[in-house]
Amino acid sequence: MSGNPERQADAGPLAASSPHVPRHIAFIMDGNGRWASSRGLTRTEGHRQGLEALRRIIRHCGTRGIEIATIYSFSTENWSRPEPEVKFLMSLLRRFVQRDLSELHRENIRIRIIGERQSLEPGILKLLQDAEDLTRENTGMDLVVAFNYGSRQEITGAVRKLCEKLAAGDLQASEICEDAISAELDTAGLPDPDLIVRTSGELRLSNFLLWQAAYSEFYFTELMWPDFDEAALDKALESFGSRDRRYGGVTAQAL
Repeated sequence: MSGNPERQADAGPLAASSPHVPRHIAFIMDGNGRWASSRGLTRTEGHRQGLEALRRIIRHCGTRGIEIATIYSFSTENWSRPEPEVKFLMSLLRRFVQRDLSELHRENIRIRIIGERQSLEPGILKLLQDAEDLTRENTGMDLVVAFNYGSRQEITGAVRKLCEKLAAGDLQASEICEDAISAELDTAGLPDPDLIVRTSGELRLSNFLLWQAAYSEFYFTELMWPDFDEAALDKALESFGSRDRRYGGVTAQAL
């Protein structure tokens, strides 16, 4: 799966000067509520400003030649939040799709949704499916939206599918390998993230892309998500570009 070559050609000074721009970057967008509380604002206002930050970052990823951006928009655990907050988050999702989908489509961005869908309210499910259907043939940056997503649930589902294939005689135990497991995950067909960015100073994955993050680089910042802007993303990309990714091996200098 490749990005738009025209977009990559205009990727800006950072991408042009560094061969180490991540192909796939994932974001844990944390800190909306704390950002709002520190300013005497409601949590809903924090989520509203977080959406504005997301719009900026999606555009900036495109200018930096990033092929795939994955966002942790709503986890399986987020349903336990207060009902008014969950309802507001669902209204933000509707607003984002209604306001931004046509623009994302014009920008040749392809949207892919990962996460459990069976339990979703029909109206929300239709919104997600419509976004995927409209942009399915686009060839620019992929925007992967993790919605009602939990990595343990994802891995459990993959194991269940493999067990069903074993029981049906369509798979032998000896054929179960890393590739076979990856093929049953929600992210099947996508490369693993090169870089995972988490805002707000928290230092954990929070049930996000546990399998896929095996060799990802991590970047943690004290900035709350609403304050994460283009300059902050450039700083994360610069940090990534300076790292030596060995994938369990050694550097060329150490040979």
